[in-house]
Amino acid sequence: METLRERKKQRTRDALLRTALELFTTQGYEQTTVDDIAGAVDVSQRTFFRYFAGKEEAALALQDITVEHFLEAVRERPPHEAPMEALRQAVLEGWDTLNEVVEAVVPIALYLRMYRVIESTPVLLAAHLRRSAEIEEAIAGILAEREGVDVDADPRPRLAVAVFGGVMRLTERQWSTGEDFSLDAMRALAVSHLEQVGPALSESWRTR
Repeated sequence: METLRERKKQRTRDALLRTALELFTTQGYEQTTVDDIAGAVDVSQRTFFRYFAGKEEAALALQDITVEHFLEAVRERPPHEAPMEALRQAVLEGWDTLNEVVEAVVPIALYLRMYRVIESTPVLLAAHLRRSAEIEEAIAGILAEREGVDVDADPRPRLAVAVFGGVMRLTERQWSTGEDFSLDAMRALAVSHLEQVGPALSESWRTR
């Protein structure tokens, strides 16, 4: 059972994270300091560093939470599904519970606004892409395990994840610069792109 001390620590962390994202999205990532965040929550800078290594970790913390949610969804896919279908279904079904996961920490609107900050801030975008590469390696490992192959000897897990990761990166980029900035719009765009993977890779693009 969670103790009172653990609940208090979680509330402090959530308050720091929520405040950090609010400041990043209103006054800018570069313009926000650790002191700004700590002061707004009425804690010391030292307390901030107990929970986050720095601003970058706080800025990307929600992405880390949603990634863990997705990885767990991939692990739970039925073994009879083909790898790309397992990834596709993990995304689509995971989206149905994403609101609940995010809203447990911050409002979903704040989570969505943070995407634009990441896309428009070079240092955060670089960190996000670096983490994406690490996540793709983790997904490849999960696929290899569920298919019973050696991820280092068989190129298929990494090839599948490279295609999937490219689709999701394209989805993020188009959605973050589009007019409809809702979660439903991101989901619809991801569905559209994932459904086009097969035809795009195996069929002629010429209009007859």
